[in-house]
Amino acid sequence: MALPAEPSVPAPSLPPLPSDVQVTPVRGSAEKMQFIRFPYGIYKDDPNWVKPLEMERRDFLDPKKNPFFEYGEVELFLARRGGEVVGRIAAIRNPRHMEEHGTKEGFFGLFECVNDAGIARALLEMAASWLRERGMDSMLGPANFSSNQDWGLLIDGFGTPPAIMMPHNPPYYMGLMEACGLAKAKDLYAFELSSSASPPEKVVRIAEKMRVREGITVRPVNMKDLDAEVRRIKDIYNSAWEKNWGFVPFTEAEFDHLAKDLKTVVRPELALMAEVKGEPVAFSLTVPDANQAIRAADGRLTHFGLPIGLVKLALASRRIDRLRLIILGIKEGYRRRGLDAILYLDTLRTAKQLGYVGGEISWTLEDNHLVNRAIESMGAQRSKTYRIYQRPL
Repeated sequence: MALPAEPSVPAPSLPPLPSDVQVTPVRGSAEKMQFIRFPYGIYKDDPNWVKPLEMERRDFLDPKKNPFFEYGEVELFLARRGGEVVGRIAAIRNPRHMEEHGTKEGFFGLFECVNDAGIARALLEMAASWLRERGMDSMLGPANFSSNQDWGLLIDGFGTPPAIMMPHNPPYYMGLMEACGLAKAKDLYAFELSSSASPPEKVVRIAEKMRVREGITVRPVNMKDLDAEVRRIKDIYNSAWEKNWGFVPFTEAEFDHLAKDLKTVVRPELALMAEVKGEPVAFSLTVPDANQAIRAADGRLTHFGLPIGLVKLALASRRIDRLRLIILGIKEGYRRRGLDAILYLDTLRTAKQLGYVGGEISWTLEDNHLVNRAIESMGAQRSKTYRIYQRPL
């Protein structure tokens, strides 16, 4: 696929498309590995970047192993200058998103680029062209590949490593997006909470009163009955988020895939089901921040045929002292009953008992004021902001 031709009268605010840069689709396993490994150079001097496991990235991009490909369409592109890779991007068509929201929105994702606005524009124009050819009328991103996976561009909070399943990028990416004419669609928030924090007495008092009055019980997920528990969790999840901006329900295959991945890191004591008079109505999942261990493996589980990375990963896993609250959902009809505060309090108490120093609550929509106020009422402070960008096609 050739780079789109330069418009005869380019918009003066956009950087010119570089004539010496080629953007072409990824073909074959060698180019796919170039795509996977390109970020290594971008982040070589970034102490907070967590190099992903190459095995996991290969599986993520494998249509036979990632259930997103059962309905979604993805094209990967590499930008080269003089034979050297200088950027990458994915163009994403998600029919389930269009069905859920009644739009013709496409996405870009997996964006990485040297600090050159012209190259960034060449990548974004290629993704836009691919989406336009498939009937899309607007483009949003970054999305990898949907709201059920990591998405958004970090625009604030660069001083700490990302939590597990959260993105990270250089500060200059925000400037590249804006230089290329993309505008804000929505911001997402992450919050930091120390396990030594003492929730306000008023919050605790009200939560405990609601626990008794509403007949709320909270229990850990039953790992011996995991299949049935996963069905209950999926029911709560899809009900809790169905009206949220950007939400797309999990397919059965996607939810099972996520449950399988998380099963390796989950601590049952931190996977909590809330019931009202025996009916499961809310769920929260807090997981150890495996990124603390993944960093030790430096991207690979084996080196020279030896499981050196795997050993490092296993040893580092014992030293994980942070958590990420990744899901907290309440069924429609059961909100404003104190369930969120009860789950936060029970999670905080358990985290203290297990010896964790604190962690991240992420992500929330900037305009989900009810949830954001509930998080802040527990003493959490906003620590990172991520942005979804958009542009018409």
